[in-house]
Formats: sequence, C-alpha cells, structure tokens
Amino acid sequence: MKINELKNKKILILGFGREGQDSFLFLKKLFPRKILGIADQKEFSISNFKFSNTKRHFGRDYLGALKDYDIVIKSPGIPFKVLRRTGLRKITTQTDIFFENCPGTIIGVTGTKGKSTTSYWIYQVLKNGGLKAHLVGNIGKPVLMSLLKAKKNDIFVYELSAHQLYNLKQSPHIAVLLNIYPEHLDYYKSFKEYASAKANIAKYQTKNDYLIYNCKDPLVVKIAQKSRAKKIPIQGKYYELDRAAAEAVAKIFRLPMPKKLKFLPHRLEYVGKFKGIKFYNDSLSTVTEPAIEALDFFGESVQTMILGGYDRGMSFKKLAKRLSESKIKTFILFPTTGKRIWQELRKLNRVKFELNSVKFYFVNSMEKAVKLAYNHTDKGKICLMSPASPSFGIFKDYAERGDAFKKFVKKHGAG
Repeated sequence: MKINELKNKKILILGFGREGQDSFLFLKKLFPRKILGIADQKEFSISNFKFSNTKRHFGRDYLGALKDYDIVIKSPGIPFKVLRRTGLRKITTQTDIFFENCPGTIIGVTGTKGKSTTSYWIYQVLKNGGLKAHLVGNIGKPVLMSLLKAKKNDIFVYELSAHQLYNLKQSPHIAVLLNIYPEHLDYYKSFKEYASAKANIAKYQTKNDYLIYNCKDPLVVKIAQKSRAKKIPIQGKYYELDRAAAEAVAKIFRLPMPKKLKFLPHRLEYVGKFKGIKFYNDSLSTVTEPAIEALDFFGESVQTMILGGYDRGMSFKKLAKRLSESKIKTFILFPTTGKRIWQELRKLNRVKFELNSVKFYFVNSMEKAVKLAYNHTDKGKICLMSPASPSFGIFKDYAERGDAFKKFVKKHGAG
C-alpha cells in the first residue's frame, strides 16, 4: 500500500506490540492531526507516546470496532483467520507498506530455522564491505520508522516470518529461502497454508531479482522452480547453510567474505566452560530439526541435553531416533513435550533404559535443570540446551529461557 493511500483514510492499528507501536509512531509523524484507532485484546497504556487524537479499543471485544475503519494495519501476531469473519474492506501490514514504499534495496530472509543467524551474517558482510546496511524485521527493529529516512543507497536486510509474508504481494530484490518445516500449526489452517506464506518471498520476483535457496530441501526447491529470479542454489547443515547464504550475497555485491562472523545469542551460543563442563545455549531451537543438527554439529561430546517445552503437536520420532544414536547419558526434560520425547525414546531403547545406562529427570525450573547438569556431566563434556520446542508456559519466549539458562550456569559455576 502506498503512503498517499493512507492520507485521507480512517486507520486502525490492530495489535499494539512492538510493530503496532512502531506503526503508531510512523503514522503520527506523517499525519500528526489524524485520529488513529488502536485495537488489542490486551490493555495498554499509551501515555508514553504523548499523543492525543487516539481511539482505543482494548479488551475482549477489540475486533468489534474494525468495521468502523477504512484500513486496518495488522500486526503479525494476529492470524488472518481471526479476521475473515469481520467483513473488513482493507487489511494491510507493516511489511506490505514497507515493500511498496522503500526506495532502497530489500534483502528478504526466511526459513523455519536459521533466518536470524543468516540475516545477521548478511548484515555483517554488507557492513564489512562499507555499504549502508540496516537490520530490520524480527531480528532488528520494526521497519516503518526506518522508512522515514530511507534512501536509494540503503540496503535493508529484512528477517521475514511466515506471518509477515502472508498475503504479501511483492517479493524482495534478493530473497533467501533456507528451509520449511512444520511450525506455527496453531496459527495456520494447515502446513500447506504455512508453506504457501513462506513461498511469497519468491512468488513475485522478476528476472532482475535473485533467489538464494536451499537446493537440498524438496519443498524449497519446488518453490524455487516457480520463481522467475536468477537462482543461486546453496546447501549445508545448520550454520554451514547460513554461511553459504551470506557468501552468495557477498558475491552478488562483489564484496569480500569476512574470515569470522559473530554469532547471535540463543543460537548455539557458547556460554562458557565451568567446572570443566562446556555449556551451550540453543534456546531458539523451537522445532526438532535444529536440535538434531546441533547434535550433528557437536558429535559425541554432548553428554547432557536439556529438552522440552510448549506442545504444538509436532512429531518427535525423528528426534528420538537421533537421540537414541547419541552418547547422551542424561536427559533433563521440561513440560510438556519432555514427557513425549521420553516416551518416544523408551519405545526405541527400552533395554538400554532398563539397564539404567541413561538417566531422565523431569523439571519445572531452569535452576533445577542446571543443577542436575552440573551433577551429571563429566569434565570435558558438553551440556547442550536445545529444547526442540517453543518456550511458552514456563517462559515468556526463547530469549527469557536462554537468559535463564545462562544466568544459572554462571551462578552455579562460580563456586
């Protein structure tokens, strides 16, 4: 949606989290006298924004006012399926507005896993090469306030979730598509709908665009085959794939590839060596594939593993098979998927477990999990927290979970 289309319309910001607040500030900057609507299921105080001319629709009936507005700017956390019965005339998003109005170059990065690290590494490559790069989207800051100062020579590395790609009618100049696994199935009608949202990153590309894609992921390959862009296949496991994508971008811009790239927190993050034990925080492992790849990455050095979290109905059979082939001696399991992982493991290795060569502990707190890790991990070995599950329930998000892990590792390793 073009910015001039917003000028004389009644606008509602739907969802007042990080993106919603950014949309609010953006619109107030452009149209300081415009009355804006804000709707959210939660109650928010907007006194910090110091703006009048605002109608607020908070609480259980927050969707009731949608019919009174010409345009709704929807935040990613609110599923489109919730809005289908409201009869809205026009729904748009931050991503849609940014893509339609950005004068610079957009590099869009998506994938069920690896998109944050890949985005961060591409950003490092561009900055290292002296280009005017910005990190936006899930990994960076919301995009609309960035749009106010955007110029033709700006390059925006935009980490895009399926939620942001859903219903998008424009693709980035350079698209990076890493992988597609079943996730967010509580948000979408089906895995097919989720995959279709991901496919939008390449769907509207032209012959002048670039598509960097994982040639070992069958679903990604199918999407790539339909794209008109110049195709650059990449492959690799876990960080190898992320690095390959960054190298491909470096070649497009004819930039040198840095010898070392910095890692992000919560993505195979090395916490440190305490009491002779190496601790790694992989809290962003919210589906099974990254946990499997983390085991492949570290090999037989992992002796203790912390797993489990919120249950989204995923299968753990493949993960259990890989775990059963490992040298792990102690499993520390969080609810509720921890029990399901344990059940799958017992089916595969009943004799091994009956001989008590592998131990299982069920926990409800990170401090208890870390204490057990110290008690049951030998010097020189690794304790890996790679939950293979979302964090919700005990923790607010993956970052809170990872920060708690690091906090207690350092606390109990200080003695």
